Amino acid sequence: MFHLLRTEWLKLKNYPGFWWLMGLTVLSYPGINGMFYYIYKDQTSNAKTSAQLLKMLIGNPFQFPEVFRTTAFASSLFTIIPAILVIMLVTNEYTYKTNRQNVIDGWSRNQFLLAKFMNVVIISIIVIALYFIVALSFGFITTGPDVKNKFQLINYTGLFGLQVFAQLSFAFLIGLVIRRAFIALGALIFYKIIAENIASAFMDRKLWETGRFLPTESSDRLTPVPQFLGKLNPKEYDLALSLINQQVLITIGYILVFWVLVFIIYKKRDL
Repeated sequence: MFHLLRTEWLKLKNYPGFWWLMGLTVLSYPGINGMFYYIYKDQTSNAKTSAQLLKMLIGNPFQFPEVFRTTAFASSLFTIIPAILVIMLVTNEYTYKTNRQNVIDGWSRNQFLLAKFMNVVIISIIVIALYFIVALSFGFITTGPDVKNKFQLINYTGLFGLQVFAQLSFAFLIGLVIRRAFIALGALIFYKIIAENIASAFMDRKLWETGRFLPTESSDRLTPVPQFLGKLNPKEYDLALSLINQQVLITIGYILVFWVLVFIIYKKRDL
């Protein structure tokens, strides 16, 4: 295991694109949450009646325990960045033919895929850690000592982690199938941002709320909007919360499907 990871590290440590994308990943999660927090403070910090009314209506979405849900939703908007990193990791193997060299050097195909699987796991752990640090930071900054049950919604850490791993697994599958970085990236962006959103909206409206069963939409719904936005449509928001446990099972099912397909495709494909 450590030999596989060491070899993967040697491939990446001198590759500038990896460090640029990793740096962007590290900056994006504090950045997006900081932006939302700045907007919230800007709109509620002055003494105007409208600002105070807004603050009374929505509360503080960055206060414990709601901060776990708020930062999970905000952070989920930038999962595309580590997904790009994963696509780069798998497509580079074909661009530089390092996957073939690994097999020539004595690796089995299963070992190669195991090494790539561990890459996805490690990137997921980094993203989850960033989310957790951001959530705790905002929570401790904004929460007074009188707030009880500060960690009531800490389960969103697990939900966000499952979402990230599912999305990165899907990105890995796309990269493995297409093999060319820019085409794979274009396919991922088109599918996730355009095609699936259109399909999901249509299926929710016309096919009895079945949009939640789509490959990445299933994990997107693990982190619903923060509570203050949910107040705009309480019925739909309560439904989204009630379906989270089902979405967990659907997402786990998709993760298994993604990786089974990865192993089948790679083992049958010529190097």
